[in-house]
Amino acid sequence: MPEFTSRRGLLFGSAAIGAGALIAGCTSNESDDEPAANDQPAADDKPGKPVTIGFAGPQADHGWLNAINDNAKNRAKKYSDVTLEITEGSNDTAAQIGQIETLINKKVDVLVILPADGKALTQVGLKAMRAGIPVINLDRIFNSPQAYRCWIGGDNYGMGLNAGHYIGEKLKDKSDARVIELAGLDNLELTQQRTKGFDDALKNYPNIKKVARQAAEFTVESGQAKMAQLLQAQSKFDALWNHDDDQGVGALRAIEQAGRDDFLMVGGAGALSAFQAIKQDDGVLKATVLYPPTMAASAIDLARALGQGKGVGGLAEFEIPASLTLYSAVVDKENVDQYMPTGFK
Repeated sequence: MPEFTSRRGLLFGSAAIGAGALIAGCTSNESDDEPAANDQPAADDKPGKPVTIGFAGPQADHGWLNAINDNAKNRAKKYSDVTLEITEGSNDTAAQIGQIETLINKKVDVLVILPADGKALTQVGLKAMRAGIPVINLDRIFNSPQAYRCWIGGDNYGMGLNAGHYIGEKLKDKSDARVIELAGLDNLELTQQRTKGFDDALKNYPNIKKVARQAAEFTVESGQAKMAQLLQAQSKFDALWNHDDDQGVGALRAIEQAGRDDFLMVGGAGALSAFQAIKQDDGVLKATVLYPPTMAASAIDLARALGQGKGVGGLAEFEIPASLTLYSAVVDKENVDQYMPTGFK
């Protein structure tokens, strides 16, 4: 999964704030002469002011990124008052800047941008904001908060933390438990955050020791190769945390080839293949920790509310928040059916 920096904000469920949550709340015990904060219109499913949303993301060269695009497109189709102008997607910084500048020149009402490189695209975010076009910064964050009106994204530290606690609870009664970690690209900050969260969680379980860590590249091939190395080096361990479900496909191949089934595995991100394996429950994969691509659907919800001058139902403030950090839920056999529709291919 490509690089970005996680940012702490309000915690919502794994699907963030979908259309159903963008509805007006109600309060009680208010006198007639006291203005109520939620008298401010909140976005809902009813058709309102037409809004043209420009959407610019990187090339969908990873299952998660393809799911980002699909979530944005499908959410926009739900609203008769939304027109979505979506770019082709590029990992080339100059090309993506050019695409965003085209959307600015088209005078779209709101921009949703998942930058290929947050630092490199900060200036074009600033350009949009200065042109009076509010920006929803999706996932990989710009260097300056002046470059966006609202940031929404995932929680890499939380992924590691929740994976560590899940494994810790499973092994808390086992003496001298051993765990290993199959990380992503080590030069990415997100990988470092996931590892730190995992290590911090394991500190709560003195009986557990992390005995090995290997970095892969978020690909099936690298997952298979690096997992094979781990299996060869570690003849016995009790649990594995794999940072990414795409590379996890390769990791599972290596595990099957080695004939190993003496440990439990926890994945990361929320791929459909992982959900299906968890539900089938005939292998080592027992859970995965979400990094939900539904954030793109929620970004469309936020952009629509912003374009219509509306707030978020259930909150007292007149405006949408400045940042939203999604929760990294753990999906196992107990709740996998609930999350199955969100799994990405």
